[in-house]
Amino acid sequence: MADVKAGVEYKINVDGNSFLLDSKKYQLLQSILDTGSLTAAAKEIKVSYRTALNYIEKMESTLNVKIVSTTKGGKGGGGGTSLTDEGYSILKECKKINAIMELHKDVNEIEAEVVDINEVKGVMTIKMNQFEINAPLNRKYVVGDKILALISYDNIFLMLEPQTSSIRNILKGQIVEMKLQNEIIRVKIDVGGVVLCSDITVSAEKELNLNIGKEIYIGFKAMSVATLKL
Repeated sequence: MADVKAGVEYKINVDGNSFLLDSKKYQLLQSILDTGSLTAAAKEIKVSYRTALNYIEKMESTLNVKIVSTTKGGKGGGGGTSLTDEGYSILKECKKINAIMELHKDVNEIEAEVVDINEVKGVMTIKMNQFEINAPLNRKYVVGDKILALISYDNIFLMLEPQTSSIRNILKGQIVEMKLQNEIIRVKIDVGGVVLCSDITVSAEKELNLNIGKEIYIGFKAMSVATLKL
């Protein structure tokens, strides 16, 4: 079964209906897929059959879709439970979110709003507090959507002066913390009231002559920004 941390919740949207799917319900769907049995799935995730059934009924009634399909066996048994196409799509979406979060363990998470969409350039502009950045266009989004922007620490570059390059986002900030971790220095920068982290080498830190309180420019490519709809 997929390793999903307790306490993780996935916001699932189906035709305008939304449901917060926690790790237990995620594991239930995964186990139904693996075992083909609601009874076996309930046993595997250590809940009663009735609790597992209640989980399914609550999801189906809230989202207004059938998530599982149950077949009854004949005299010799052989019945089982399987995920419907909608149920499998929900599980797949959760896996995608989980994979993104796993890939970005050291990641800046910033709540933002979509303020502009440029279909020609394939980018969208998102606003975070006092600044705006560009991110890859997700055509599922519309202006006004609330999203979570994810930027890996090692995708953020530090500069003493703003530079013209392929970097699409350049912001001015101030260093508020520096910490050495396994030959890498984690630098925290306050950018317009939002604290972003960048991981740099010791040699880069010396070259830039960084210290707490110093004003610095950070840069990152638009393509390095992953987004999730809130």
